[in-house]
Amino acid sequence: MTFLKMPKTRFQTASAFSFTMPPFLPPDPIRMSQETPSVLSENDTLILGQYAERAYLEYAMSVVKGRALPEVSDGQKPVQRRILYAMRDMGLTAGAKPVKSARVVGEILGKYHPHGDSSAYEAMVRMAQDFTLRYPLIDGIGNFGSRDGDGAAAMRYTEARLTPIAELLLSEIHQGTVDFVPNYDGAFEEPAMLPARLPMVLLNGASGIAVGMATEIPPHNLGEVTQAAIALLKKPHLETADLMEFIPAPDFAGGGQIITPAADLRQIYETGKGSVRVRARYEIERLARGQWRVIVTELPPNTNAAKILAEIEEQTNPKPKAGKKQLNQDQLNTKKLMLDLIDRVRDESDGEHPVRLVFEPKSSRTDTDAFINTLMAQTSLEGNVLMNLVMMGLDNRPAQKNLKTILQEWLDFRVVTVTRRLKFRLSQVEKRLHILEGRLKVFLHIDEVIKVIRESDDPKTDLMAAFGLTEIQAEDILEIRLRQLARLEGFKLEKELNELREEQGRLNILLGDENEKKKLIIKEMQADMKQYGDERRTLVEEAGRAVLTQTTADEPVTLILSEKGWIRSRAGHNLDLSQTAFKEGDRLKQTLEGRTVQPVIILDTLGRTYTLDAAEIPGGRGDGVPVSSLIELQNGAKPAAMLTGVPEQHYLLAGSGGYGFIAKLADMVSRNKNGKVLMTLDAGETVLPPVPVYASSLINPDCKVVLADSGNRLLAFPLGELKVMPKGRGLQLTPLSDDLRLEHIAVVSTPEFIVESVGKRGAAHQEKLRIQDIAGKRSRKGKVLELSGRLKNIRGAD
Repeated sequence: MTFLKMPKTRFQTASAFSFTMPPFLPPDPIRMSQETPSVLSENDTLILGQYAERAYLEYAMSVVKGRALPEVSDGQKPVQRRILYAMRDMGLTAGAKPVKSARVVGEILGKYHPHGDSSAYEAMVRMAQDFTLRYPLIDGIGNFGSRDGDGAAAMRYTEARLTPIAELLLSEIHQGTVDFVPNYDGAFEEPAMLPARLPMVLLNGASGIAVGMATEIPPHNLGEVTQAAIALLKKPHLETADLMEFIPAPDFAGGGQIITPAADLRQIYETGKGSVRVRARYEIERLARGQWRVIVTELPPNTNAAKILAEIEEQTNPKPKAGKKQLNQDQLNTKKLMLDLIDRVRDESDGEHPVRLVFEPKSSRTDTDAFINTLMAQTSLEGNVLMNLVMMGLDNRPAQKNLKTILQEWLDFRVVTVTRRLKFRLSQVEKRLHILEGRLKVFLHIDEVIKVIRESDDPKTDLMAAFGLTEIQAEDILEIRLRQLARLEGFKLEKELNELREEQGRLNILLGDENEKKKLIIKEMQADMKQYGDERRTLVEEAGRAVLTQTTADEPVTLILSEKGWIRSRAGHNLDLSQTAFKEGDRLKQTLEGRTVQPVIILDTLGRTYTLDAAEIPGGRGDGVPVSSLIELQNGAKPAAMLTGVPEQHYLLAGSGGYGFIAKLADMVSRNKNGKVLMTLDAGETVLPPVPVYASSLINPDCKVVLADSGNRLLAFPLGELKVMPKGRGLQLTPLSDDLRLEHIAVVSTPEFIVESVGKRGAAHQEKLRIQDIAGKRSRKGKVLELSGRLKNIRGAD
């Protein structure tokens, strides 16, 4: 990044020192180079917003191109490319003696990568891990980490050299195939990219986080990718779906099984983004006397044995969550499930078996499919692997690419690379031919040449004049050794000339015929595939996602909620709950009749809903459990009401601020323990008890909403004036002054309704009133009625 020194520069803003940052777009290096000044004079001024944009783009481009994203051409990030080139320059090829990693890191930092040693060594370690890369490029000797997440030993203890497959990136480096650029201080040159002979961006993949974008490219099988590239080179009209006949899915270093449906995989490769579902591979080992156990031999990416064991330990021996004194119901249920299922778990991984996890069931009568399904659902033995095919393209811009685009761009790069290699070789052949043709003339006139050289004051000029030689040929003849003029050398000379002329002809044909050039590229790719290809490690077989399913009998149940938020259940309906006991100082708040197979919605006082399974709510004649142990209530909220029923059941929801709407039960269901926002309330507002609205009421023009505020003002208006909404604040039901709030609401389909009130001495009163006496329109003030006491409830007349 360029730092600008501007001691007297004046920043000007369009307004009073305020500017709006533009939305992030992929940095355009061409525009940046044209617009961004490297130096500002003292009299120059620059809008602050423009300066911030330019500085941000420079920073973003530095991260995107220089750190995070691989190139589609060679699949490497700059640090990886520099590591490979430096090791090749040091002679650390596959057959060489390895050297200390510290020496390699020093070479990289000193010549090419002016950053911290940890960044270079960590990248080097990753390139040596066979459980991370599908095709490791570095042969590491020593501790280079483990599958369980153990770190590598310090660089002074480990040694390294290149693997044979690294030749796919480096073998053509000095054959004129790629451009070289100055290093950070101009003392050396480094390749701008490596002449990859196969699409390494797909073979080993990449992972990185840039500015405003990230990449997650999974590894693939070398043979499959090569076959797809060859097919596309032969038939450029092939689409991604056709290429997936060769590349069905990623091929992870640790194996595993991809269970994602083929249609979903095709969608991922066509868009360049998605997630793949991967599960562990296992076998059932049968033992004596009907016993059996499950042996896991392959794990999904980003998972290791230590992580699996830690997850099982956490589930079988859970700790209360932060801020809680006891385990919640989910933790208790999971603990019981796992303890009833698993008897013993062991990690028997060793050098011979990189992954060997042993799971022994509690009973041999346990169903194996249910046992495995539970393990997959409860641990990381099954999980998602993200795919985000973002990389730097041939146009030097970051972009998300689909499978065909990636292979097509690499093929374009490969064609250019091979063309440059052929031209470079043709140039060398022509130079050598030119030298040998001059030597042949000398060999045929050896006596005359010797005489000219012996008698001439300027032999080079005289040789050129006497035998029609060029300056290069004459210079070569003057420097030739006498033994190279022997008769045997003449035969070698003619043989080499013939061979070079044949090669020159072949090179001219290849450079002049695109079809011949493609045949050469295909032949080389097939040879590399034969040499370095291997079998697919990851099984691609569609399967259902592991989900815990528990069969629950459809039975009637009555739920009991207390004022202090304790909940319990009792089997059956129409129960006599008069003898129900509560904790001291607590009392009944609500009872709700439902079914064990129906969800129970908890609506809190701040408008958020939470979902429980009726079958999981503790039963019996005890006090139950706090609702807060089953759900994560938001701060300051308390349970306001319970709701249950079929998904199409409607409820009238209102807040004390005078706004409300109708919502379906299905819109209240939440998948998270911390619930979902259903009602939007202002500060100080609370939720009124929800009122069921039946399907017949929605289409009944005589059905009215009856409401009353704290000033005993009542209003009735048609139910049809309200909206059915999934969430929100709703419509204004009635205007309220600051000292009033909405207290009661009901849905009435009869001409009369009942008002329940309490007198000054606590006596209960009931009065039957007519709807027409308080009828009006929504959002109008109600009518003040003289009642026998303080209004406590409104309900329809029987």
